[in-house]
Amino acid sequence: MKIYTKTGDKGTTALFGGTRVPKHHIRIESYGTVDELNSHIGLIRDQDISKSHKKLLNHIQDRLFTVGAILATDPAKAVLKNGKERLNIPKISDENIALLETSIDEMNEFLPPMTHFVLPGGHQTVSFCHIARCVCRRAERQTSYLNEQEPVDEKVLMYLNRLSDYLFMLARKLSQELEVEEIKWIPEKKD
Repeated sequence: MKIYTKTGDKGTTALFGGTRVPKHHIRIESYGTVDELNSHIGLIRDQDISKSHKKLLNHIQDRLFTVGAILATDPAKAVLKNGKERLNIPKISDENIALLETSIDEMNEFLPPMTHFVLPGGHQTVSFCHIARCVCRRAERQTSYLNEQEPVDEKVLMYLNRLSDYLFMLARKLSQELEVEEIKWIPEKKD
C-alpha cells in the first residue's frame, strides 16, 4: 500500500464511495477529530493504569475506527446498487453505548459525590483524560453540525456523547487510583 497518492495535492480528498470534497469539509473535520481523539486515547492507554482500563480503552479505539469509517462515507453512496452496504463494518450498537454507561456507573460507585466542578490536572495521566474529553466534545459538536447538513447515524452522536462522560469519569477514577487530589473549582469572590 502506497502512503502518498498525490490525489489530495489540490486540497481535496475522497470519501468512501469516491466523492471528492474539500479537506476543510465538515465531514472531514468530523472524522479527523475522531482520529485525533483516538490518538489521545492511545496516549492514555500507554500510561501506567490497570489492565481493565487498558482493555476498555482498546475497545473504544476500535469503536472509534468504526465511527471514523461511518463518517468518512458519503451517505448518498453508502449503499451499492444491489442494496448492500458499501462498508462491511459493524455499526455502533446499543450495546456499545451501554458498555460505556455501565463503566461510568461502576466508576461512580467508588467515587465521592461531586460538589463542585473539577479543575483538569493533578497528574499527567488525568490531564490526558481531560484533553481527550475536550477533543471528544469537539468531535461531537462537529458531528452534530454535520448531521444538520447530511444525516448521521444517531448512535454515532450518542456514542460520542457518552464517551466524553466516560472520559470525565475515568479522569476522576484515575485521580483516586493515583492518589492525587481533585482540585475543586471555587469561583473567586468579587471584592
